[in-house]
Amino acid sequence: MLLWAPASHTAVAAVVTERISFAELSGWTADRHGEAFAAFRRSCQALAKVRKATFAGISISPEAWSAVCRQAATIDSPSDAEARAFFERHFTPFAVGDDRGRDGLFTGYFEPEYRGARTPSVQYIFPLLRKPPELVHIGAGRLKARSGEPMTYASMASGTPKPFFTRREIDNGALAGRGLELVYLESPIDAFFAHVQGSARIRLAEGGVMRVGFAAKNGHPYTAIGKVLVDAGEIALKDVSMQTIRAWLSANPDRADQVMWQNDSYIFFREVTEVDEDLGPVGAAQVPLTPGRSLAVDKAIHAYGLPVWVETTAPSGPNGAREPFRRLMVTQDTGSAIIGAVRGDVFWGSGDRAGEIAGLMKDPGRMYVLVPSSR
Repeated sequence: MLLWAPASHTAVAAVVTERISFAELSGWTADRHGEAFAAFRRSCQALAKVRKATFAGISISPEAWSAVCRQAATIDSPSDAEARAFFERHFTPFAVGDDRGRDGLFTGYFEPEYRGARTPSVQYIFPLLRKPPELVHIGAGRLKARSGEPMTYASMASGTPKPFFTRREIDNGALAGRGLELVYLESPIDAFFAHVQGSARIRLAEGGVMRVGFAAKNGHPYTAIGKVLVDAGEIALKDVSMQTIRAWLSANPDRADQVMWQNDSYIFFREVTEVDEDLGPVGAAQVPLTPGRSLAVDKAIHAYGLPVWVETTAPSGPNGAREPFRRLMVTQDTGSAIIGAVRGDVFWGSGDRAGEIAGLMKDPGRMYVLVPSSR
């Protein structure tokens, strides 16, 4: 997820779309479409519950989703050529842009892996918390943060929605003594990055692996601490990455809390037991994420379940060298920092290698959305 923010991050422009042909997608025929097809079929489970969806004002009916998902259900383990033919037969590509053009930004995220324990000890003292029962999802517009941004989660302890505790208040014990601790980690920095990514695998001191995923958030707006460090002159903008931010926090333990507390947003977790170990965590679309095929997008613009052709570069080569990234993905997740029509967050998978790529990715690129031809 985004740990830094460009100056125009909050300036959301009008969405512009243009119908194009598949022949205009650079590298289209060279992709492994079978992988994207498998990710799309997983989305069909969630799409069965969709009443109506829109992409940049284009209405997509439940009947259209049902029709294309029924066709997908009749195809088992297609070859790349068969999967490509499926997408070409049932979808129409649209170039996506805004009034500033078609160029946008692509970052990466991953499922981190940390050491931890179910019970606290001298080594494991920094908890990830379960959702407090009084914290509920509310309709946007009912409550606003100090910044004026709408809050979608709030405390209903008094029967009236009120702002929940901030990250600083929670870290300083606002929820202590309530038995909300789910698992304990070695480092407050590990806990912070688990919050940023929204999920994690925990290698337990007791043995085995525990997987945790998003349960709720405190409702306060997300602040990218990379921007905080850049504005303070601690890290040069050109050097900002997950790796440099983590290194700064580790090297400045006496100041790390103050920087992390600039991000009022706080995530609560649940233990995830229903997902295949070969797949990623469950995204916002309630579908297990597929490494390299699941894309987090701005849910105010893009419907979940849409195939998306992405043209960008990624730091996936030796020593983080940039390589072309031309790939069909599926919109299956979102994030507080993912704002705009041409804005995507690529899910890279779990563990250190995925983290290396995700932490360095902040690459310009373009996005082409595939919309069901019969809408």
